[in-house]
Amino acid sequence: MSFLSDETARALAELVALDALHGDVTGAGRSDDETDASPLERLRGIRALVAALEADPASLASVRDALGAGRTWSQIADAAGLSPNAAKYRWAGDDDEIAARHEASRKRKRDRPSSAPTELPGLSVAEAAAKLGVTPQAIYQRVTRGLLRAETVELPDGRKYKRVFPDEASAG
Repeated sequence: MSFLSDETARALAELVALDALHGDVTGAGRSDDETDASPLERLRGIRALVAALEADPASLASVRDALGAGRTWSQIADAAGLSPNAAKYRWAGDDDEIAARHEASRKRKRDRPSSAPTELPGLSVAEAAAKLGVTPQAIYQRVTRGLLRAETVELPDGRKYKRVFPDEASAG
């Protein structure tokens, strides 16, 4: 009996079969009439297995077994190739807590725009630094000293941006 879910075992078996059938991606040792698995076919198989493994309850069961055996979050994180905080975020708590945390994360990602707005007043700190030929740190110093005017613009979704107005010096 496999510890993997049926879906994960199926994805693994399909990728193994693809590898056995078309494993030699260089074409060495095959006649011209033999065809290689297309790069997209290989990529789809690999990504299907990765997705199935990520969703497989065997990972969570293994984490819970490790915790029950007295293993630490650091040891679990090391085995999973994660930081301890990432491992805790992914697997700490009961099923409902994990699901709620992951849904909140998906909601934040869905609601967050994928890029910075382009129609903000003034310049970004980086743009002002480039325009004046100085570092961003120098811009912040000039703002602190009152040599440059800057303000923080908050968008309706809660994102905040520091905007600099180099043509409007606050003090001489």
